[in-house]
Amino acid sequence: MEKTYTIVREQNNGEKIYIDYTKFNGYKVRPRNNVKYEGVKVNSLVILKPSFIEKLLKKKVKRKLDFYLQYIISLMDNNEEDGNVGNLKLALDDLARYKSIVEYKYRKYLDQKYINLLLKKIDILEHEIKMKLIYKQEEVYEMEETIGKSR
Repeated sequence: MEKTYTIVREQNNGEKIYIDYTKFNGYKVRPRNNVKYEGVKVNSLVILKPSFIEKLLKKKVKRKLDFYLQYIISLMDNNEEDGNVGNLKLALDDLARYKSIVEYKYRKYLDQKYINLLLKKIDILEHEIKMKLIYKQEEVYEMEETIGKSR
């Protein structure tokens, strides 16, 4: 299969490049840098080489797991009573969303053994958040119980 692109000239806007992405089997990436320069503006990029896709995704997943770990540690250390339960629930929902992304989007690019390892790590993080939620809810229940029995 030949991988090509088509350059179409438009009268008004100059040159535009149209690419048929259905012919490419790769990982689609959108650049985030906002560096201004005179040249070609790249809106999206399709990476085709499987080894490069694997390296890129492993780096991306590692960075995201480190971010979640630091966020969860900061939530565990924070002893606020009111906002902490809400933040823990939001973190749990976000972690569940990320788990589904790993399961369904990255599965075709990464090997099964690595995916299983990632899912175990995410499960451990979810378990810690759930344990902290249970602990916080028990604290709130005990506080309400002691306040209610003050007579």
